[in-house]
Amino acid sequence: MSFAEALESNTYAVHRHAPHRTRSRTTMAVDDVPSVAIPGELLGPTSKYVPGPGTHVYEGNVVSSLLGSVTVTPPAKAPGPAKRLNKITAPVAAELATVSVARHGCKREVLPDVSNVVLARVVRLMPKQAIVVIQQVGDTVLQTEWQGVIRVQDVRATEKDKARIHDSFKPGDIVRAQVISLGDQANYYLSTASNELGVIMATSEAGNDMVPVSWKEYKDPETGLSEPRKVAKPS
Repeated sequence: MSFAEALESNTYAVHRHAPHRTRSRTTMAVDDVPSVAIPGELLGPTSKYVPGPGTHVYEGNVVSSLLGSVTVTPPAKAPGPAKRLNKITAPVAAELATVSVARHGCKREVLPDVSNVVLARVVRLMPKQAIVVIQQVGDTVLQTEWQGVIRVQDVRATEKDKARIHDSFKPGDIVRAQVISLGDQANYYLSTASNELGVIMATSEAGNDMVPVSWKEYKDPETGLSEPRKVAKPS
């Protein structure tokens, strides 16, 4: 087996076992860029492409974040031919083409990304984490809800060992949080470990809208009863 054949075989194996979707090898070569992509589809290695709008990077590959048309924008100045075959130098971003994905006839969907501040609704509580659905990124209301997780260690910035999920959130709460990790493909990892982050809207067990009375309590103005929460500082 020649070096080129071995390299092609290894590349095929890597993509075959990747968790993201790939098109059939009978219709598309490994390094070809499709004209239309589906979410999770591999578009090419980061050694060859810069991720543009509608894409993200996963394990060294540019991956589509939505369903739409693929556009490859050549670099401002194409890289020249290799001068020395015995020395491999990684190309800089300015020498790479940019690959992007855009929806047909509609606004590109915004996806949560690391460091984004999001609004999410709590849907389920577990002993060590709260399950939420992300509904807004910054000022943009999402077309699709994405699931997130707030782990008990990410609830508070101080005294983390004293944090309790059931004393911090309740199902139905609206939470302001920050994306700290893209997680495990199924969930975004979120944090409320900041004064500005936490519950911004809460309903009491009696079904009434509550108001914050401290950094750790909301109060039902109708019944006068208080309930524990991880309260966000008003913005």
